[in-house]
Amino acid sequence: MREKEAELLLVAAHLLDYPSKQTIEMVQEWINTSNHWSMERNQLQLLIRPFQMMSFIELEKLYVNTFDLKAEIGLYLTAYEVGDSNKRGASLIQLQKIINQAGFERNDKELADYIPMLYELIAIMEETDDAIRLWKRLGTVTQTIYQNIPKTNLYFPIFELLMTYVFEAPSDKELEEMERNRETTDLAELPYPIMYN
Repeated sequence: MREKEAELLLVAAHLLDYPSKQTIEMVQEWINTSNHWSMERNQLQLLIRPFQMMSFIELEKLYVNTFDLKAEIGLYLTAYEVGDSNKRGASLIQLQKIINQAGFERNDKELADYIPMLYELIAIMEETDDAIRLWKRLGTVTQTIYQNIPKTNLYFPIFELLMTYVFEAPSDKELEEMERNRETTDLAELPYPIMYN
């Protein structure tokens, strides 16, 4: 992966993680000093400015309202790929194995399929078959988020930049296959009452 793409993945990983003022300051420092993104510096400055103008409480509310418990724009890879299925556990184990084989340790506060963490992983991971497959999977899910997040949302430009500079847009067939494999939660009422004595 080229350094320019890797840098953007790292910035996206930090901006899409739970917000902190330190993260915003770090991203601003990167914008000021990056040689790879000098031509796009004004575009990146427009991306970060709204986050700088918000209070920490406002940032937290925006983050929670955007990503928490949202099936269409959540931040967990396997939730898109297999949904609420018993296959999700096996997928998480497979991702953990990829992380371990790449020589990295996962932060235990998040599941192995946490998208910001996976962006960071593929930014620094050697270009193995596993890395290429993971990059492709992340591209498909990033496109799905990009299509579903409102354009007025402050996080929208992050996904737009990722789809412009890092990921290839998946084919309709790939998107349909992912949708077909995803199981939804069965919320239908039970056919009979359950009594406990």
